[in-house]
Amino acid sequence: MNDSWPVVAELDAVRRLRVIARGTPGTTFAERVVDAPFDGVWGLVGDLERQMPLMIGDIRSFTVTSTVGERLAATARSPFGLRARFDIVLRPGWCLMRSRFVVGGMAAVAEGDGTRLAFFGGLRLPGIRVAEPVLRPLMAPLGAKALGRLTDQLEGRGG
Repeated sequence: MNDSWPVVAELDAVRRLRVIARGTPGTTFAERVVDAPFDGVWGLVGDLERQMPLMIGDIRSFTVTSTVGERLAATARSPFGLRARFDIVLRPGWCLMRSRFVVGGMAAVAEGDGTRLAFFGGLRLPGIRVAEPVLRPLMAPLGAKALGRLTDQLEGRGG
């Protein structure tokens, strides 16, 4: 027996989020390297009340309603008045959120002088796995768009 077995693979926050996204049907995943230090990136990303409405066009407001350590609850409102309650885990470099019908998250890790930033989001609906082959390609541009809105702010082109 080899003493180095079993091997434990440590995944950074972005890789963990990628695994969650790929294993969750009906979702999109996007990532890119931003030319900004981790602390500045996560300072912006972690401000969910301001960033969620800027990143996601279907969110008019996002209000954190309670905080207990790294666990938060929030309410999102759509431009049409629809509401969703989210359970959130938020810590430096990691944000995972879910409501009754939506799941999403963001992750960041330092990479050289910049930061690798990732976003994932999608629907939590019964039977979504059946629609996966059609849904995932349709969702892909939405993740890239949300991440692009965030990185535009980091690079001084938006917000």
